[in-house]
Amino acid sequence: MRIFPAVDILDGRCVQLVQGRRESATVYGDPLSWAEHWISGGADALHLINLDGAFGSSKKNSDLIRDLIHMTGIEIQLGGGIRSTEDAARWLETGVSRVILGTVATQKPHIIQTLADEFGSKRVMAGVDAKGGQIAVEGWQKTAGDVIAWVERFESLGAGSFLYTNVDVEGLQQGVRFEPVRKVIEATQRPVVVAGGVSSVQDISGLKETGACGAVLGSALYSGKITLAEALEVCR
Repeated sequence: MRIFPAVDILDGRCVQLVQGRRESATVYGDPLSWAEHWISGGADALHLINLDGAFGSSKKNSDLIRDLIHMTGIEIQLGGGIRSTEDAARWLETGVSRVILGTVATQKPHIIQTLADEFGSKRVMAGVDAKGGQIAVEGWQKTAGDVIAWVERFESLGAGSFLYTNVDVEGLQQGVRFEPVRKVIEATQRPVVVAGGVSSVQDISGLKETGACGAVLGSALYSGKITLAEALEVCR
């Protein structure tokens, strides 16, 4: 299993949110400095989210994100504000390893097939944000049907991997709920990276046992509740 430190960018700064609420942001500083910090600590991949994009300003932070991609040179999965095939293609051509397609994938499912055909399935990650078993969209303000049904559909269209986020526990640092994670993993033959609630070595160990291929570490990592070294050690 792999560890993906989160670098979430809002107004050009690295932040962490609670439950996806903009007003809850804790600011940590320069995103590139944090990316380099996690890499120097042993990370071989990053989870990068353009929060301004998620909140409606898709072009904001573009130059910063490009600099981060080029200067770090490691595997990066990118999400936030990708609302069209053109948006996704632009980032893939910039050099991200894979794009995360969330709300747009439920609104325009064909985007997955189009991008998979052009760039390969491995570069297309379907974002499955779950709230009470339903897929959460539009900044987690609405739901759009059963999570498992969407997982199966996204896989059939060519998604090469999944990012599963349990919205109910995201940012709270209160632990992972493993049962819904297992259901998603059992529903697909594609790799599943898990986010939301990961806040202890026990959480990481538990995810490894469920068969998750990766875990995103955000709030717990920045607050010091878990260290990157501890997380990497569990995965070895």
